[in-house]
Amino acid sequence: MEKKNLVIVGGGSTYTLGIIMSLIEEKETLPIRKLTFYDTDHARQEKIAKATEVILRERYPELEDFKYTTDRETAFTDIDVAFLQIRTGGLKMREQDERIPLRHGILGQETCGPGGMAYGMRSIPDMIELIRDIRTYAEDAWIMNYTNPAAIVAEALKREFPEDRRLLNICDMPIAIMKSYADMLDKDVWDLVPGYFGLNHFGWFTKIEDRLGQDYTGTIKDKIVNEGFIPTDSEIANDASWQATFATARKMLMDFPEYLPNTYLQYYFYPEDMARKEDPDNTRARQVIGGREKRVHDACDRITGSQSLGDVELSGDIHGAYMIRAAASLIHHLNHIYILMVKNDGIISNIPDDAMVEVPAMLTGDGPKPFAVGEIPAFYKGLIENQYAYEKLVVDAYYEQSYMKMLQALTLNRTVTDVNKAKAVLADLIEANRGYWPELK
Repeated sequence: MEKKNLVIVGGGSTYTLGIIMSLIEEKETLPIRKLTFYDTDHARQEKIAKATEVILRERYPELEDFKYTTDRETAFTDIDVAFLQIRTGGLKMREQDERIPLRHGILGQETCGPGGMAYGMRSIPDMIELIRDIRTYAEDAWIMNYTNPAAIVAEALKREFPEDRRLLNICDMPIAIMKSYADMLDKDVWDLVPGYFGLNHFGWFTKIEDRLGQDYTGTIKDKIVNEGFIPTDSEIANDASWQATFATARKMLMDFPEYLPNTYLQYYFYPEDMARKEDPDNTRARQVIGGREKRVHDACDRITGSQSLGDVELSGDIHGAYMIRAAASLIHHLNHIYILMVKNDGIISNIPDDAMVEVPAMLTGDGPKPFAVGEIPAFYKGLIENQYAYEKLVVDAYYEQSYMKMLQALTLNRTVTDVNKAKAVLADLIEANRGYWPELK
């Protein structure tokens, strides 16, 4: 199989080492000749990259070239595929996204509600510039974007690059949930075939089958209700926040048993409960800084210091494997099925065609070929149309520099709904994001 050239944009991310270990584990799925990291933060990226050099020397000696850079021409020239995982404003601004809404009694979360809106407004201009730069140096490369908040970013990129068939927006949350289902069934997640519809972080599994057509949906529902939703990933299983998330997933299924929910729906179904659980002095961003970021950076220091992976425990993750396998399906014409975001165009027949929906699609050498969903029931249609209106208005507000569109968006959002709260939180977010957002008029 021909080797390809890959760039990871956001090389300084704490998730990068997991992708590297996945690349090693999936080297036969997607063999790589040249690997490049690109990031705007040299120091943050260098820590990850120096450890990666050691890991690749030990575990991927057949890789011909590895480099890291802050220069876009160096990063994007002669690439076949780009993975995009940027965070404009870093964890410092994520903490503001979480703390500011909480001051107003509103849920503080990085992709949902006012925090997601703030993050989206910061992400849009950087993502547009980034895609343009990649296309300057790599006209035909596959671009796989999983930058959050993916729904808002995908809506903006749809408008900016409507004819770019090699630009895909993809999220790992559905496959992470499917991994838990697979473990419940004692099956390989790659042998499961999902039925799914919705928007990013706002969707439902309608069916889980294996490749022979055996339907396990009822079995999964029974196990979740009777035994609980038990995550198998060790980091998630030992994380109190994730434990609470999976407990709430069980509650959602019991309240609305028709479909299996994406875990992010907890923020929209129970926003007041979720807000009360949050501690503004110990936000999720603060937990990541003191938890995952510290663990990853400590591991990097140990690897770099000893010039060996040694006894440092690192492994691939479902996030990395998903991106790699999806890229391989596109590059090598494998026609495998993955859940990703595409323009609706009648896929869900009773919601707007312009919506960026999240559905299963066959990934081919000509791009994604999504499967039709058809009509969805009134409850889900109403929820999706409300959420899509919010996402559309946020992107409208960005392009039009419109305060009114932003206020309308927040008022529609199920985590806010109150106009007075929307005005108050928007005023604080505008102040906190000076220099990142366009000036709203």
